Amino acid sequence: MKFSQWSRSLVKTIAVVLALALPTALAISSADARVGGGVSSGSRGSRTFSAPPSTTTAPGSTSQFNRTYSQPGAGMNTAAPARGGLFGRGGGFLGGLAAGFLGAGLLGMLFGGGLFGGLGGLSSILGLIIQIVLVVFVVRLAMSWWQRRNAPQAAYAGADGGAGPGAQASYRSGLGSGLGGGFGFGANNAPLEIKPDDYEAFERLLGDIQAAWSNEDVAKLHTLATPEMVSYFEKDLAENRARNAVNKVTNVKLLQGDLAEAWREGETDYATVAMRFALTDKTVDRNTGAIVAGSEQPGEVTEVWTFARRPGSPWELSAIQQTN
Repeated sequence: MKFSQWSRSLVKTIAVVLALALPTALAISSADARVGGGVSSGSRGSRTFSAPPSTTTAPGSTSQFNRTYSQPGAGMNTAAPARGGLFGRGGGFLGGLAAGFLGAGLLGMLFGGGLFGGLGGLSSILGLIIQIVLVVFVVRLAMSWWQRRNAPQAAYAGADGGAGPGAQASYRSGLGSGLGGGFGFGANNAPLEIKPDDYEAFERLLGDIQAAWSNEDVAKLHTLATPEMVSYFEKDLAENRARNAVNKVTNVKLLQGDLAEAWREGETDYATVAMRFALTDKTVDRNTGAIVAGSEQPGEVTEVWTFARRPGSPWELSAIQQTN
């Protein structure tokens, strides 16, 4: 076999793998359909880019935010477009369009009809590489424009950007023990006490947010989470509707919890809590009710949730981070 024929055969094989892998990757991501989509989203004030301390409940590290309006060193004063990979959930409708566009381009190149005529039109591997680069470049430009056009305002303003790492406060934990009391130390070096009533509010929010998500009750979500978090929930719900699916999360029960840190920035209180909870997570066809992802079998999830509170207002969900 001549070198050029071997090269074309290799490129076609790679194109087939990529074209088949893209839809598979998108399908896998949709299976993690509980509230938050199984990714790290939201903001933790000036600590957004600082990992919360590990706890007994979440002894490992937490994932960096896939979706956030915050920028490094800017606290929560600057509304930045949500971060996400080229085909991440943060891309919403345009992310799916981009994946389909690139997949179609690869298949077109495979069968000789590519974006600009494929291998037959440019007659070289260099030409194929140029086509792929052009497709990715155009898709990134389109996604950047879309995110700038749709980025809402930041959930909170006036945060103190001088916060340093907070002291970890552990408390009673264990199967079924739920959340206990503790202290965290804030940016102004004044202790922020998290009382039993606060932990009860966190546990209640865990269940109420999952219920509102399952009922697709956006109005209710606005009373339970920051505007930033609700914007992500709305995008995820829209993606479910586009697939004619609805995610149902039931039987939510907190099993164990630890306070990672609590602090105050300006007038805003923050509390980051590691929570291990049981749930039944399934996605069903909107018309038939048939299960398309997940199952009726209960499972367990460990996530790190951050709550924020302004004076005179109740706690709201400000961020969800996945554990590694």
